[in-house]
Amino acid sequence: MDLVSQVEGELVGNVDFFSIEGFTGKFTFLNDAHTGDIVIRHWINDKGVEIAFNKNIACLITQTPKDGAIETAKRLGFPLIITDKIELANAFALSHTVKKYSPDSTNVVITGTNGKSTTSHLIYHILNNAGYHVLTNTDSESEFNTLIDPMVSKLISDEVVANGKLDYLVIEVSEVQGWLEKLMENHAALMSEAIRPEVGVITNIAMDHIGLVNSIEDVFNEIKAVPKAIGDGITILNYDDELVRKLDAKNPFYTSMYPLNENNSVYFDGKNIVYDNNPILSIDELPFKGNHFIQNILSAIGACISLNIDIDKIIEGVKTYKALNRRFAKLYDEPLIYDDFAHNPDGIKATISETLKLLAKNQKLHVVCAIRGSRGVEINQLNVDALVESMNDDIELYLSSSNDVVNDLNFVEEDEREVFFNTLNDNGIDFTHFYNLNDCLKEVYEKADKKDVILLIGAQGMDPAESLLKDIIKI
Repeated sequence: MDLVSQVEGELVGNVDFFSIEGFTGKFTFLNDAHTGDIVIRHWINDKGVEIAFNKNIACLITQTPKDGAIETAKRLGFPLIITDKIELANAFALSHTVKKYSPDSTNVVITGTNGKSTTSHLIYHILNNAGYHVLTNTDSESEFNTLIDPMVSKLISDEVVANGKLDYLVIEVSEVQGWLEKLMENHAALMSEAIRPEVGVITNIAMDHIGLVNSIEDVFNEIKAVPKAIGDGITILNYDDELVRKLDAKNPFYTSMYPLNENNSVYFDGKNIVYDNNPILSIDELPFKGNHFIQNILSAIGACISLNIDIDKIIEGVKTYKALNRRFAKLYDEPLIYDDFAHNPDGIKATISETLKLLAKNQKLHVVCAIRGSRGVEINQLNVDALVESMNDDIELYLSSSNDVVNDLNFVEEDEREVFFNTLNDNGIDFTHFYNLNDCLKEVYEKADKKDVILLIGAQGMDPAESLLKDIIKI
């Protein structure tokens, strides 16, 4: 009943934990659950309840019971907790797991619209390279940063059971989250508070997740409670972002792409990263040269300084860092092909701007953009507006609906495609559209000169590009 109260839920089926020995302390998924575990699922049907019953799971928490789930729980005497706010269940699971499995770790939380994954993974790398036992939820293949399921709780408990106590937790948190256009209010703050961070990072505040939020003010309102959740800890703030500067942090540490006079700060002066009035890394020593990536590096350095990591260890960690998958990753040399996860307006503009710097005189930049499928007209309108703003005479534009590689959840609807077509036509911008990604990549590769640059951008619709190119290029 304490659990029911914590998640503001309603209990049906049974007032006691179903397993004989009660709750094991582990929150997990239905497929991976064992006797005494608690399962959290956004939705569950009657078959799912039967599976939980047969596995002797302690109880099951859901937001959407379907197809006789309630009736089945009552018939089997199985405890099913129904809540309108599944985020409360996952926040509780995370808080409980940290207290039970990693009570002595030093914890870091990273949120913001862009750069979360690179910043998180770089912090992880610096700490891991320095010899600490550290866990992050940022993964090169699937980023478990939404926290609308118990994946992070499971990752923590599994890691501690398998490899012993953790020194650090580095947890990436989505700045805006929801389901079927229903905003999970205060998601970032809820999860940050559950993690109990000593250091928090806020990378920037920009538009994404249209439908869940519809203005930059909405995004700001979702993030503004995060510094309060960090509390007495240190909050790393991007000084170059006007909205981030407005956040009320008790102990701020600033990062900037320009010289700063703040005592607690690290900045880039155009040639070096500078801390405490001393250059610590030159631009030639950085794993990335693009401005938005240098900003991520500054955030990671600021976080590790705030954790009191030896500066030499931080420098070594930055120098040895290898990029996450699809973070401005160079795939080939002739022509230069870069692949980036850019999938919202700020990311698109920044990535194209940085790529243009690589372009030789009289050569072309071939931008291949995957339209965001099943995300609505609004975000695609903002994305095509960003493309329009980024275009110049040196760019040739290709669009892909990626029908050959996406599933039903990422299928590009006709109105999403049309908003791209109409906006580009209205602005007099030539483009070529392909329904299939493989056809698009083949055409671009055959058309590009060896001294040109090809930039692949987009989220799910561009994810398989590297593997497709291997067959196309035959290397």
